[in-house]
Amino acid sequence: MRHNSKYKLLFKSLQFKLIVGFLIITMPVIMFLIYNNFYAIHVVRNQIAQSNENMVALHMGQIDYGLGTVDDYLYSLAAKDLDLLNLELSEKGNNQKYYFSKIRLNERIAKDVNDYKIIDGLFIYSANNQELITAQNYNEAYLSTEIIQKDIIQLFQNKEINHETMDMWFPRQVNKEFLLFRIVKIGNVYLGAWTDARRLMTPLDSVDIAGKGRAVLTTENYEPMDDANFFKKNNISLNYERSVYNLTGDHDDYLVVGAKSIKGNFSLVTVILDEKVLEKLPYLQKVIWFISFGLLVILPILYLFLRRTILLPLNRLIAAMKKVKDGDLGTSIPQSHSSYEFEVMNKTFNSMASEIKELKINVYEEQLNSQKAELRHLQLQINPHFFLNSLNIIYTLAQVKQYNLIQEMALCLVHYFRYMFRSNSDFVLLDEEIEHTQNYLKIQVMRFPDNLTYDISLPDDLKNCAVPPLLIQTFVENTIKHAVTMDGSIHISINVKLSELDPEHLQIRIHDTGKGFSKEILQQLQSEKGIYKEEGKHIGIWNVQRRLRLLYEKQATIVFSNSMEGGANVDIQFPLQIEH
Repeated sequence: MRHNSKYKLLFKSLQFKLIVGFLIITMPVIMFLIYNNFYAIHVVRNQIAQSNENMVALHMGQIDYGLGTVDDYLYSLAAKDLDLLNLELSEKGNNQKYYFSKIRLNERIAKDVNDYKIIDGLFIYSANNQELITAQNYNEAYLSTEIIQKDIIQLFQNKEINHETMDMWFPRQVNKEFLLFRIVKIGNVYLGAWTDARRLMTPLDSVDIAGKGRAVLTTENYEPMDDANFFKKNNISLNYERSVYNLTGDHDDYLVVGAKSIKGNFSLVTVILDEKVLEKLPYLQKVIWFISFGLLVILPILYLFLRRTILLPLNRLIAAMKKVKDGDLGTSIPQSHSSYEFEVMNKTFNSMASEIKELKINVYEEQLNSQKAELRHLQLQINPHFFLNSLNIIYTLAQVKQYNLIQEMALCLVHYFRYMFRSNSDFVLLDEEIEHTQNYLKIQVMRFPDNLTYDISLPDDLKNCAVPPLLIQTFVENTIKHAVTMDGSIHISINVKLSELDPEHLQIRIHDTGKGFSKEILQQLQSEKGIYKEEGKHIGIWNVQRRLRLLYEKQATIVFSNSMEGGANVDIQFPLQIEH
């Protein structure tokens, strides 16, 4: 509930309303500007992506065209050259057909390889004889012939050739470099060509790719065929098929577009630094971004200004008013460099608080004097029935000549009345109050010798506690008045100890074995209503409650209850005060 009321006050505060008002006015503008800026960024990226996609598609088309001419050449050679059939013959036995056919094919591919600048070499492989014929374009070779020949032979010997690899150009890593291979089969003879992936990228060397951009061929799993360290270092994914353009990298700082080859299982992908892409934003978009950022900066500055000039002085005034409401009339608002209106309000408030404090002090002093007079009056009250009963007991004892008991009775009465007529005593020692109560009980035992017993428990370390006079005796007297009869015996016990819940408080329990409180009386005692209005009944209890309230205010409590075993309980608790 406290949290709910706290939130309600927050929602009603001027500070909250100012903040909400500023947000309602400025946030739609800021959001629109930010949206417009991001939309412009998206449009620019999309345009750059489409431009680069067209460029990549054009170059991929040129690559596919070049590879297509090689495909046509290989299919034409396989269909027209009869020497290929002789390569299926066995080389053993000095077979001249095989030998001359091999020479003619070697001369032919050595001549034809120079007509296709897109490839690095041509080869023919006889599966029956496991012999390889190669022709390489030595002008632009990236790898040595020996390395390539060894890899081609290994390719066939390991039976890595299948229908998928023979349908299209496929990438293969040779000595840490990627080559593209194309193979056509006729009988047990294989025709093929290869080219280094870097050769295909040569035409793009002259193309300006923004910033630290890259253009690279990738496998069908988007593995780069070149510059692998660069892509790994920047955590760049080359998968370009997820959207029109794809942002990738550690901080989405690279834009990726690409195109797939129709002649092989590879793609051409370009990677462009996004920072360079956004440099092409119009000047107006940068201004919009600056305005949006400026509004976000100005908003807290404006709030701080209003807080300094309005909210803080207002909060100081409200805090001072709350302190006055809680009773702190000594509070005042310190003078500060605020607006004229707040200076006038602060001076007026300080003047009013000072006048209220002076008035309250006068009223408090008047009330204090009245309370002291009332306390003295309460202490001097004597029950006339007790006095008459005591004289009657002395008379009865004199008749039976019980002089020892008359002396004890007289001594108890002397101590009793001496204690009752103590003047100007707001507090007495607990030991004295117990002794006074014991004198009273002795007198009552003489009155009811067979019907009243008692016991008192008082720890030695609590004897010097300061308590209001007649605190315990009043309740003992009330018990004897309403519980003790000639029909049965009553036992009264008085137990003094420190409170178990709060060791800084003293607890006194007065218990009797009588009938206990009636439901009506118990309700009246607990509510403190009606206990003094009817013919002076329970006036003693009312006196005690009144005195405890005057002396301790809300720190003292009296709890009335009926015991589970029978009888009544009176539990008194108030702050512990030791007299030294």
